[in-house]
Amino acid sequence: MPHYYKLTLEYDGTNYHGWQKQSRHTTIQASIEDALSRLTQETIKVIGAGRTDAGVHALGQVAHFQLSKAVSPSGLLRGVNALLPCDIAVKKVEEVGSTFHARYGARRKTYRYFIHNGPTRSPWKRQASWHVGLPLDILRMRQAAKSLAGRHDFSSLCATDNNARDHIVDLIRIAIFEKGEQIQITLTASHFLRYMVRNIVGLLVEIGRGKRDANTIGAILDGKDRRLAGITAPPHGLFLIKVKY
Repeated sequence: MPHYYKLTLEYDGTNYHGWQKQSRHTTIQASIEDALSRLTQETIKVIGAGRTDAGVHALGQVAHFQLSKAVSPSGLLRGVNALLPCDIAVKKVEEVGSTFHARYGARRKTYRYFIHNGPTRSPWKRQASWHVGLPLDILRMRQAAKSLAGRHDFSSLCATDNNARDHIVDLIRIAIFEKGEQIQITLTASHFLRYMVRNIVGLLVEIGRGKRDANTIGAILDGKDRRLAGITAPPHGLFLIKVKY
């Protein structure tokens, strides 16, 4: 009789080619599957809630897998962390029912993007934030963000090779917080399209720098053309914060 387990984990994505397993690259999924397979002596397939891209980090990624026999969650937690590399950590293991699915059962996901908005770069922050040297107008960025909140077609703000059949997303919340030289942009949605968060951040930064008007958001969304929306923010400032079921 199979047994099902839910993992909550965090990782520094700097040295990984994203979440999804690939034959020629080191990935988060492959690293976790390898550690669990060595620990349990079974061939493990891990399903993640979010397929984060290369260089993207997580503080609250969720995944699930199954075993042919029962193992205590505490034993799995200790064992897998002993085998994982130092930049991946499982924070919690729970036994769940057979209907739990980390990806398809997710109701909301929250991402947070960190910007270091100061005149000089910080070596300590370079892998976990985007350094923008010119001052950003937070009020303009917040004004633009209000127009992004809600249910929209985000075709203009996703990857051009995005394979999703439906580009409609309910962006439940977008908030911009500033403290000193750090700016945090937090987004919660029913789901996210590929590169959607990074493209939104890139657009907001251009607005904050005065390169675009905050009132152009409606026209960009209506245009459904990625070329209208400007730059893509780099991956290293992005964190998957939480998945809600």
